[in-house]
Amino acid sequence: MHPHVTTLASPLATEAIWATGTRNLFVWAAIAAFLATAALELTGRTRAARTSGVAAWVVFGIFWGLMVPYFYFDAQSILESALSLIGVPLSLYAAYLLYSGRDSLLILSRAVAMMGLLYLPAMTIPVVKTVLIESVARQAHFGMELLGYSPGIETGANGYQSRFAFEGYSTYIVLSCTGIGSISIFGGAIMAVRAPLARKAKAFAIAVSVIWVANLGRNVFVGLAAPLGWFDYPIFHAITDTLAGEEMVTSFYVSHHLISQTLSVVALVGITLLIVRVLPELFAVLDEILFVLTGTEYDLQSELGPSAASGGSDDAAVVEDAADPSDD
Repeated sequence: MHPHVTTLASPLATEAIWATGTRNLFVWAAIAAFLATAALELTGRTRAARTSGVAAWVVFGIFWGLMVPYFYFDAQSILESALSLIGVPLSLYAAYLLYSGRDSLLILSRAVAMMGLLYLPAMTIPVVKTVLIESVARQAHFGMELLGYSPGIETGANGYQSRFAFEGYSTYIVLSCTGIGSISIFGGAIMAVRAPLARKAKAFAIAVSVIWVANLGRNVFVGLAAPLGWFDYPIFHAITDTLAGEEMVTSFYVSHHLISQTLSVVALVGITLLIVRVLPELFAVLDEILFVLTGTEYDLQSELGPSAASGGSDDAAVVEDAADPSDD
C-alpha cells in the first residue's frame, strides 16, 4: 500500500499562487504594476504613479478572485477562501480611492511591491528554493526528535528532501511552509517606509526571528498530529466531514486548517505589535490598511500612546510626500 501523503502547506499557501496558469499571469502583472508604481512615486511622478497604482490594484483584485475557487475546492481552506473573496472588493476599493486622489495609499502600494520583490527570488531561483525547503524540513525533523519522534526524511512529491517518512499517512514541506510568505509581508512593509536603516534592520530581524520559530513549531505540530492521528475523535471527524468532505484526513485538517491557520492570524497581529514599537513609521501603512477596511481615518501612532510613538515621525513625511500632486 502506497503511503498517503499530504503537503504540509502554510496558512497562506503562496506556492500555488505563483505556479502556473491564469492566476500566475495576473499575480506577475500585479507585482510588475506595483513595482512600476513605486518607481514612479520615488522619482517624483506622482500622477503617473497614481495611474499605475490604480491598474495594479485592479489586477490584484482580479487575481484574488481567481484564487477563491483554488482555495475552496483544491486547498479546501475556508479561511483562505474567505480572505481571497474579501480581497476582491478591498483591492477594487483601494483602486477607487487612489483614482479619487488618496495618494497616501501609494505607501501601501509600495509595500505590496516590496513584498513581491522579496518573494520572487525564493520562487524563481532553484537553489534558494531548495535550501529553504530542505533546511526547514531538517529543522522540523530535529524538533520532532526533541519530542521523541524520528521518522527520517525522504524525497517528497515535490522532488525535495522534505517528506517526513512516517509509515502510512505523512506530510512534506513545500516553499510556503518555510515562512517566506509572512517574512515577505513584513519585510515589504518595512522596506516601504522611510526610516533610519538601523531601526528598519532591527524590526526586520525581530519579525524574521519570531516568524521562523513560530513556523517551525507549526510544522512540527502538524507534521506529528497528522500521521499520528492526534485529533481522530468523533467530534473532529464530524467537523472535518462537514467542512472538507470525507476524503480529508481529520487530524491534518484540524491541526493545519483550523488550529494552525487561526493561530497564524494571531501571530501576525502579535508580530505587528512588536515591530511597531521599534519602527513606528509602520503606522502609516497600518493607517491606510484600516482606512481601506473601514472608510475611517485613523492615527494609530497617536491613539496607542507615546510608548508606541517614540520611534520618530518619518511616516508623516512619507504620507505628505505621497499626497503632493504637484510633484508630477
